[in-house]
Amino acid sequence: MAAIGDWFDDRLGWRGVWETIFARKIPKVNWFYTLGSATLFTAISQGITGILLTLYYVPTPDHAWDSVAYIMYELPFGWFIRGVHHWGSSVMVVLVFLHMLRVVFMGSYKFPREFTWITGLLLLLLTLGFGFTGYLLPWDQKSYWATTVGTRIAEVTPVIGHFTLKVMRGGEELSALTLARFFGAHVWVLPISLIVLISSHMYLILRHGITAPPKKGE
Repeated sequence: MAAIGDWFDDRLGWRGVWETIFARKIPKVNWFYTLGSATLFTAISQGITGILLTLYYVPTPDHAWDSVAYIMYELPFGWFIRGVHHWGSSVMVVLVFLHMLRVVFMGSYKFPREFTWITGLLLLLLTLGFGFTGYLLPWDQKSYWATTVGTRIAEVTPVIGHFTLKVMRGGEELSALTLARFFGAHVWVLPISLIVLISSHMYLILRHGITAPPKKGE
């Protein structure tokens, strides 16, 4: 096995990657420092359950709710997969906020980790975007009117408000185009952006490490 490991290491350098990611030295920390890892785990869970849901979900006004009902009540373990995805979105929002608060209180946003903080802020915005776009997808009364209110909030933005509303809705009112846009953003635009930002965030963490809890007087 050692010879095989050496053969792969000579060609792939996997031992260096392993030591950089998993065997690096970290300062003595507490349980609050696991919030980032918990958020990453939740994001992976959301990705897996989301992919499974897209196998049965139909993003059209006349079939969206029927496909959700089929997943919930007829598909074996469909209720469990959708439940994990539904509640996982709320858990992820809470974890991201707690993680950001921990970073602020521990001063982990300071030099040389400013870009780590910026990518974290962008990840927070993406998480909120996932929640907003995903809320409409069941296409029931609650999601329809909640999205109506949400897009109306965007309309009050000075100068570009009405333009922003039309871009989000695909017109003046919620329609099949709105559902298609939200679905496309939820399963393509936001996930690709999330992968890029998480990769950047993790690279910066590996490069600069994590900060120890500040001592008294710091």
